[in-house]
Amino acid sequence: MIIADDLKYTKTHEWVKVEGTKCYVGLTDYAQIHLGQIVFVDLPEVGDEFSAGDQFAEVESVKAVSEVYSPVTGTIEEINEELLDNPALLNEDAYANWLVIIEMTEAAETDRLMSPSEYRDLCDKLDEEAAH
Repeated sequence: MIIADDLKYTKTHEWVKVEGTKCYVGLTDYAQIHLGQIVFVDLPEVGDEFSAGDQFAEVESVKAVSEVYSPVTGTIEEINEELLDNPALLNEDAYANWLVIIEMTEAAETDRLMSPSEYRDLCDKLDEEAAH
């Protein structure tokens, strides 16, 4: 499992890359490993507005359908249209293939996201619980 050191994370397994008032949002490597082969991605429309914690997308794998949640409040500025035609890109490289770019309205919300070490601890704990 890869956890990139230059990103922030959510408890629901989204990664966040902040660039000014924009943030790229994707699925973590941990999420794609546990989902298995991803076969469908349902993304929001450009211009849609979400609050932190709102569901904004769905990812379907051969195992399950998983909801994806917005880590911040803002407006969808861009979607990764490549994923609509080739959702398996998320399995190939979860961190190179973002889902959406959000123009944040409350940048301070990123302070509540998890650091790489906090996210690693969460994943370790979840794996430990699953093993028992």
